[in-house]
Amino acid sequence: MAKKKENRKSEKAQEAVIKAPVNLYTLYKKEIAPKLKEKFAYTSTMQIPKLEKIVVNMGVGDAATDSKILDEAVKQLETITGQKPSVRIAKKSISNFKLREGMKIGAKVTLRRDNMYEFFERVIAIALPRVRDFRGVSDKSFDGRGNYTLGIKDQIIFPEINADKITKVLGMDITLVTSAKTDNEAYELLAAFGFPFRKK
Repeated sequence: MAKKKENRKSEKAQEAVIKAPVNLYTLYKKEIAPKLKEKFAYTSTMQIPKLEKIVVNMGVGDAATDSKILDEAVKQLETITGQKPSVRIAKKSISNFKLREGMKIGAKVTLRRDNMYEFFERVIAIALPRVRDFRGVSDKSFDGRGNYTLGIKDQIIFPEINADKITKVLGMDITLVTSAKTDNEAYELLAAFGFPFRKK
């Protein structure tokens, strides 16, 4: 009887593994990397582009006059990314914007490994589809070195944020840093992940 119970447990465990959703890292290792290697005829696996980190920046210009707005931005960015942000400080004084050197003006988070893939998956599957009249993202936001920056106008597209409790709409920039040498390679990498580029 004990052996039968153990067998049943092991069968259930195997079923759970099979039914569990494939995360983006597993997808990359099993499907995306081999396809990219074949497409671009790489001779080494080290040449295959990969997602290295995701940098999320939330600029808060009004923090110069109201520190509470920056505190709120830091809390919201931590809620969205699951990681404690670092506060960004102005490097130069700009009188037109009433900005002084050393003033706190934003928050930043750098995500790597599991946190990076988990956040990227939420952006693709949950956040972007919540954008009103969403038709895909532009393929013109690459920087020429294989990195892509996505501008988000409203933080409430993330379901973790309670729209009734926010006092100010805050935007953010999400930069996807890849090891790709060209924008074309980076495009193919992100598209393979399911990043919703606007159809040409």
